[in-house]
This record gives sequence, structure tokens and C-alpha cells, in this order.
Amino acid sequence: MDFKQIEAFVNVVRYKSFSRAADATFFTQPTISAHIATLEKELGTKLLDRKGRSVEMTPQGQTFYKYAVEMVNTRAQAVQSIRSGEEELKGILELQTSTIPGIVYLPELLAGFSRKHEGVQFYVEMSDSKQAIENLFDRRGEIAFVGEQGAEGNLDYFELFTDRIVLVAPTSMEFGKDVLTVEDILPVPLIWRENGSATRRSFEDAVQAQGYDKNFLRFIAKMNDLTMILRSVEQGLGAAVLSQTTVEACEAEGLCVYPIEGFTEKRTFYMAIPRGVFLSPEAEAFKNFVLDRKRTVGTADLV
Repeated sequence: MDFKQIEAFVNVVRYKSFSRAADATFFTQPTISAHIATLEKELGTKLLDRKGRSVEMTPQGQTFYKYAVEMVNTRAQAVQSIRSGEEELKGILELQTSTIPGIVYLPELLAGFSRKHEGVQFYVEMSDSKQAIENLFDRRGEIAFVGEQGAEGNLDYFELFTDRIVLVAPTSMEFGKDVLTVEDILPVPLIWRENGSATRRSFEDAVQAQGYDKNFLRFIAKMNDLTMILRSVEQGLGAAVLSQTTVEACEAEGLCVYPIEGFTEKRTFYMAIPRGVFLSPEAEAFKNFVLDRKRTVGTADLV
């Protein structure tokens, strides 16, 4: 196998399409297909499955992908070290992020980094913290921005900013007070975030720490899209426990935001990086860019 075949495989996985991978690498689609076919023949196994217009990895492809990314990144780092930064960075930076960093923190970072390195393209996948960490372990991204530290080892976490949990309710929902208690929230129909949400898990843990059973919380819906959650709250479906900064960033109207008594502790958000893994030159530069910004402005308090 050679690096063109490996790079073709990595790019098809990233873009989930032979044609988009071809466009991104300035090869023709038949060339990309030929590289993949040769690689599969040499390895003696199928790496990719075409599903309509999309492409997914086989189990064997998932296993090989982790090593393929490592090989591509190691080669890129070696070339970059020889060139000593004489050439502008040019490549794909693949990131994972949970909802809150993806909305309130990451866009500014991407814009600032892009102004310094115009040749870098970004591939960003947003999910919940749990999924973002899992994707990072599977090498579906080189850096992740998350709202908690996973139980698994082999990741380095860097604190970036803090935020606070609040209850967001429609204006039609009257409480008669400015600050709510857990007892006030128990009868309220709640629109939950997905199970892997660090915001949801943080709230449930704090509820139990106050002596309440989290199963007594009443939920009316579960959604993984923040815009849909806010829109549903506006329409009076229920209330939601969310990040204060995220609500402010979305500039939603027709909502009331309530601090929750006993939830004054701020949550910390992190940049997560696999330990002992070669990052691509683009990812290494982006990591340093984020850490330099943190040293300049400190750990930001967004509330």
C-alpha cells in the first residue's frame, strides 16, 4: 500500500462520499475508487460500504481507520518538521464538539484560526459530550470540545471556560418567583436533552445530591436538537434545563430564564486530545492556538 491509497480511504471516510473526497483532494472519482479498490485487495477485506449516496465503514474499515489516520498524521508532521513552517498549512482539520462549545465558543476560534491559516478546511461534527469523546477514541476527529471529562483514560483535558445551568420556560408558565428550587421544578413538564448530554447528566446528579430522586422529574419529550428544544419551549410544550450561555447565544424570544437554587456551581468545559497520538500539523497548530488564547484571556467565564 502507499500513502495515496491511505489518504484516499481517510478522505472518503471524512466526507462520506467518493465524489466529495475527490473534489477535496483534486483527484478524479475513478482515481479515488481505484485507490480504495487496490487497498482493499491488498488487505484482503472490504473497508467501505456504499449506502445510497453515502459511504460507511465496515467493522474492518473502522479498525483500519484508526491506524490510517495515525499514518497520515505522522507523515504530515514529518514533512512539516523538515519544511520548518516555511509553507502555509493546507489540509483538513477534523473536530468533534458537544452542543455548548459548538455554539458559544468554537465558531470564534475557527474564525480566528482561519484568518491565520487560510489553507485549512474544517470538518466539525456536533453531538453530545459522550458521543464526541467516543468519536475521538475512534479517530473520528483529532480534537474534541466537551462539557465533562470521560471516565476513559488516554485523553488530556484542558479547561477552557465555565457556564451555569438554568431553567428555560415559556412566558405562559408562572412561578411567582425569580429563583426556583428543585421542588418547584418537580411538577414541571421537561423537555430533556439526549442521554449523552453533559448538561442533563450534571443536573440529574445535582438533583440527587440534594436528596431528590431524579426519576421524580417529569419529562414530556426528549430531543437532541437545541433549536427544536427552544422552539418547543416557546410554544409552551414544557420547560428545559439548559446552559445559560447557549440560551443567550441563540437569542430566543418568548422565554423566561430562571436561576436554580443550589446550582450556583459553574460547569467547566474542556478541550480533549488523545494522549500519545501524532496530531496532524493542522490539529497541532490549532491546539496551540487555543492554548495561547487561553493563556491570553484566562479560563473564560461566560456567565
